[in-house]
Amino acid sequence: MRKYISLLLLLLLPVFFVCAQIAVQPPDKIYGDLFVKVQMNKVFADGKTFVDCIPKKSPAEIMRDYASKKNGADFNLKKFVEENFELPANPTDTYHSNTNEDVETHIKNLWSVLKRNPDKVVEGSSLLALPYPYIVPGGRFREVYYWDSYFTMLGLKENGEVEMIENMVKNFAYLIENYGHIPNGNRSYYLGRSQPPFFSVMVELLAEIKGDSVYQTFLPAMEKEYAFWMDGADKIKPGEIFRRVVKLKDGTILNRYWDDVPSPRQESYREDFLTAEKSGRNKIEMYHHLRAAAESGIDFSSRWFSDTFKLASIETTNFLPVDLNALMYHLETTIAKAKLINKDDSISSIFYTKAKTRAINIDKYFWNKNLNFYTDYDFRTHKQSNMIVPAGMYPFCFINEHPDYMSFLGEKVAEVIRKKLLQPGGITASAFAAGQQWDTPNGWAPLEWMTIWGLDRCGQKDLAAEIAKRWIKLNIRVYKETGKLMEKYNVADINQSAGGGEYPGQDGFGWTNGVLLHLIKIYGR
Repeated sequence: MRKYISLLLLLLLPVFFVCAQIAVQPPDKIYGDLFVKVQMNKVFADGKTFVDCIPKKSPAEIMRDYASKKNGADFNLKKFVEENFELPANPTDTYHSNTNEDVETHIKNLWSVLKRNPDKVVEGSSLLALPYPYIVPGGRFREVYYWDSYFTMLGLKENGEVEMIENMVKNFAYLIENYGHIPNGNRSYYLGRSQPPFFSVMVELLAEIKGDSVYQTFLPAMEKEYAFWMDGADKIKPGEIFRRVVKLKDGTILNRYWDDVPSPRQESYREDFLTAEKSGRNKIEMYHHLRAAAESGIDFSSRWFSDTFKLASIETTNFLPVDLNALMYHLETTIAKAKLINKDDSISSIFYTKAKTRAINIDKYFWNKNLNFYTDYDFRTHKQSNMIVPAGMYPFCFINEHPDYMSFLGEKVAEVIRKKLLQPGGITASAFAAGQQWDTPNGWAPLEWMTIWGLDRCGQKDLAAEIAKRWIKLNIRVYKETGKLMEKYNVADINQSAGGGEYPGQDGFGWTNGVLLHLIKIYGR
């Protein structure tokens, strides 16, 4: 009887938790003029600091105090914030690694540092409280992140942390159920956007460990996420767009990245405001492009620019991204598989047909015959991008149709990768040194893994192993020298640190840990 009572309490936990939730508003709505003044006056070097602060008293009381004091001759904005808010902590800052430990032991110990227990709801906090434990990336990234988590799970699997993987998948299902999608991260200021839809890939990973019942458990969440990404697909006409759906003139339906909020990102408010000001372009349009790049996870990269070296030329929402559409293919096939397990053959057939149609259109619109690589498609100009980026490897990771054809293409892309992306420490995030963090000379764990996975799957095993070994060697060398595993690495000049971006290099680091452990398991040290 005790066993069944425990099980019932476990099942009811999310129900109790939902009842405890309060209506969430982002920091700019709660703190108004105070928020704008703090961000624009750069009270904190990192714009993410204030939006992660926890109020020491009710927001209403703080705002009353602010209104009565802000015009005083001796008013000190930073002092006011410090008196009224608890500044966010970075636990990894106080964690001291032992470089005499091998890197595998270091990562295993780090999971407890990066672990967060179920959250408590705090009025005025931007944190979207989650009912189950989870792993954060580390450093300034104090919350769970959507696409990061899949790559983190690769390492959790190698360490036998199955319960943590399942808890994180349940948290993402909870977010879908309560907010309609998985936000960029569990913060109120991220609710306008998602991130690359890896949820079905996480479900598949968990199912490989626990069996097909996992597909049935998380089928409702996958269907709801699919509805989020496909919102408007059944209503728009050829040549029209709505949110994340684009219907081309020939009736083809594909997806793009998008964010509904027409204002600067709150965690980068000052940066976005100034970028839009300097661009001379329509500000609302600029904010949508900047936010859409954040949804892509590739923020920022010359991949999204009309002028390779100018952030002000960003046009993310004009692109149909190849990586996103490959992930949507995987979501469609996974829903089809779950429906088949449920013996819902008719709906399963519908989703398999959707996936096969998307696979055909991925080849039609994204395979660039001139470059011998999959590239993004600009639906405004009706032209393929000329940017060689690792996103072009996603179709090889997921698409199941015509394996012989994929093998033939694999030979071509392997040659392109060797010429354009391969460096001493792995592959670069793009072929251009444009000064952005998702460009040369930087390499990132998720892009390394997706490239290695795709190459291995299309028969290019030697190049896959070569990239893996270069990345492993670089990660371990930096760990031995610094005691850290970094968010990103300089793979072109392995004696220099990675650069670019809106913040300094972060260590921790969830997806680096996960991918490194997974690659060591496959390829050794």
